[in-house]
Amino acid sequence: MKRCDWANSNLLEHYHDEEWGAPVHDDRKHFEMLILEGAQAGLSWETVLRKREAYREVFKGFDPEKVARMTDGELEEQLKNPGIIRNRLKVFAMRKNAIVFLNIQKEFGSFDAYIWQWVNGKSINGKRKTIKDVPARTAESDALSNDLKKRGMSFVGSTIIYAYMQAVGIMNDHLVSCFRYSEVEKLQ
Repeated sequence: MKRCDWANSNLLEHYHDEEWGAPVHDDRKHFEMLILEGAQAGLSWETVLRKREAYREVFKGFDPEKVARMTDGELEEQLKNPGIIRNRLKVFAMRKNAIVFLNIQKEFGSFDAYIWQWVNGKSINGKRKTIKDVPARTAESDALSNDLKKRGMSFVGSTIIYAYMQAVGIMNDHLVSCFRYSEVEKLQ
C-alpha cells in the first residue's frame, strides 16, 4: 500500500491512514489540532503524537471552555508534567487560544464555520506528486494565520497553520500516489 513519504513509522502510519487530511467539522477536534500543531513548533510530529494522550488529559479532553478556565496555578503545575512539551509559552498559550477560540465560536456560530469560510467550504486539492511539491505555507495559511494572530492567538504562524490545514482536511496534500488521496477526495 503506497502512503505519503512522511508516514514512516507505525505511529505515523496509523495517524496518516486513519486521520490526517480527512475533513474535520467538529469544533473540539479543531481545537485539539490547533493545540497539537502549536505544541509541535520546532519539534517532530511523531514527538507530539506520542504525547497526545497526556495532552488530552492535561487539557481537559480538548474542551476549549474548560481550558479557558484553567488557572495560572494549573498551568504552572503542568510545566512539571513530563507527558507534555514543557514550554512555558506554549502551555500558557493554550488558555489564551482557548479564549480566542470561544470568541470565534460566538461570532461565527462555530469554529468550523469560521475555518472553512477561508476556502469557501471546500478542501483545496494540492495534487502533489512528490513531497518536494508540498509547500510549508500558502497565501491561504498566511491570511488565516494573520487573522488568528489579530484575534489574539499565539503559536499560529503560517507554517503551523498550514500544517493544521493539512491535518483537518482543508488542504488535501496526500500525494496523488497515496491510497488516501482519492479516499479523502470522496469525503468532500
